[in-house]
Amino acid sequence: MKKILILLVLALSMVSYAQEGSIKPKFQAFSGALLKLKDSEKGYLKFSLKVDVAPWAFQAIGEVRAPNGDPELLREALFEGEVYAVLAYIDNSPVEVNGEQYNVGLFDIMLYYDEEPTTIRNLKFRLLPPADDDWSKGILNDALSSGSLLGQIWKGKYERAITKASADPIDKRKLQAMKKKKKDAEDSEMTVSDKRKQRMKEMADDDDDQPKKKKKKMSNRDECDDPNLSPREKKRCRMKKK
Repeated sequence: MKKILILLVLALSMVSYAQEGSIKPKFQAFSGALLKLKDSEKGYLKFSLKVDVAPWAFQAIGEVRAPNGDPELLREALFEGEVYAVLAYIDNSPVEVNGEQYNVGLFDIMLYYDEEPTTIRNLKFRLLPPADDDWSKGILNDALSSGSLLGQIWKGKYERAITKASADPIDKRKLQAMKKKKKDAEDSEMTVSDKRKQRMKEMADDDDDQPKKKKKKMSNRDECDDPNLSPREKKRCRMKKK
C-alpha cells in the first residue's frame, strides 16, 4: 500500500511539473518533400519522415488523416508543397556523438495540410545511427513520457512557437547543405591528419637512415685511416670519397 501511495505521489508530481510549464517543448518544421505517403485504410495514409543529418538522426512513422478525410487531396497537397511536418521535442541537453550534438528528446509530430493540423495515429519514433545508443534511447523514452503529460500541444498554447518554426522548415536543399558542410569538415580534418601522418613517416624514415649514414661515414673514415697507408695514400683515399 505504501509503495502504491509513493507511485501516486510521483505521478501527481510529474503532472504538476508539466502543467506548471516546467517542461517546455521546442518545435522544428520539415518540408513535405521529406515525407513519404503510402496507402492505409479508412481515410488514413501511412507516412514516414527520415532525417539523418546532425542535429537530427531519427525516423518517424505513423498514419495521417486529412482534416476533410480525403487521402487523395492529401497526396495532391503533398505534391503541391502544401503539406509540412512539425516535430515536437524536449531540449534536455542534446547528446554528443563523434563531436556532434543530436536532439533525441522527441515526443510528438504533426502534419499540417493547408495550414490545418491533421489527425495522427500509431506514431512511433526510431533513433538512427550514430544517435541510437542506449543512453539516447533512454532520453527518448523519458521525453515520450514527459510529453504525454503536456496534453494537447497543437492548438492554442504553443501556437506562436509552432508558427515560428513553420516559417523556416528544413527542406532537401538545407539538408544537402548540412551534409556538404559536414563532409567538407571531415575532408579538412582528414587532410590535416594525412599531413601529420606523412610528416611522422618522414621523421621515422630519417631516423632509420641515420645509423646507415653514420655507419657509411665511419666506414669511409676507417678505410682512409688505415695505418698501413702512407700519408699520401690516405690523402688520395679521402679525395676519392669526397
